[in-house]
Amino acid sequence: METSGITISAIVISYNTCSMTLDCLASLRAALKGIPSEVIVVDNDSKDGSVAAIREKFPEVQLIESKSNSGFGAANNEAMRLAKGEAFLLLNSDAFPEETSIATLLAYLHEHPRVGVVGPRLLNGDGSLQVSCHPFPSPLFAWRENLWLSTGYSRWAHDTVRSVDFLIGACLLVRRATYEEVGGFDETFFMYSEEADWERRMRDAGWDRVFVPDARVTHLGGASGAKEEARIRRHFFESLDHYERKHHGLAGLIAFRMAMVAGCAMRSILWAAVSVLPPRREQALAKARKHSQLCLRQAFHWST
Repeated sequence: METSGITISAIVISYNTCSMTLDCLASLRAALKGIPSEVIVVDNDSKDGSVAAIREKFPEVQLIESKSNSGFGAANNEAMRLAKGEAFLLLNSDAFPEETSIATLLAYLHEHPRVGVVGPRLLNGDGSLQVSCHPFPSPLFAWRENLWLSTGYSRWAHDTVRSVDFLIGACLLVRRATYEEVGGFDETFFMYSEEADWERRMRDAGWDRVFVPDARVTHLGGASGAKEEARIRRHFFESLDHYERKHHGLAGLIAFRMAMVAGCAMRSILWAAVSVLPPRREQALAKARKHSQLCLRQAFHWST
């Protein structure tokens, strides 16, 4: 496809995060300086004045106004179909790249032609590390994790370049050729697990996924759903169920859920035992309740 000299098409999905979206676009403007680029914002029917504010503060941005909240994957797909760049930068509205981060990711992508997607080191708001790389969800890994036999990438310091199973979708630089080969996000995922599914399809097509720590992005996390915790939690587990059913079948989904039941039950019992110690009683009881509720959900709530 003709790219019109554009190197990066940056795509930001906005949903009721007006102030943070403006901050994101400001940091993005600085990080894209010197790189031929375009910025596309898809607003998923925000009710907080986001559209008017973006038009006023960033008139150069191509703004797509959705009439409903179509979900993360569908919104990104809409933008990628219009994008003209050689690579697509998918950036959450609560993610703020440092000035050299995008150039660093782009250089790595240019130097490694079989890498389909690269991601940066993500930092929490306080500057601490945010774990952003994970193994593909599977029944086997779920059992290993819930029996404390594996911790995935969580004990790795995230300080070296490394091929990984998948990078979370807060900030991804995706090669156009990869997108054209594997397609966009599976829109049957409304929110969560869509990047795991997408990057698994990249792996199956022979594209590598690489973590590049010299690129740094602050990611606050969960901003668009901060006031809807129960709904967000429901989407998370329903999407995980959908992923397991899609890639491992019904038997795999059952095995995955039973692993979580076993793990949550053990954790609930352990936290209940810790609660007998006065200094940690309230915290331990809260954790015991949380794991008990999740155990019941994984055992009895079946909608997939």
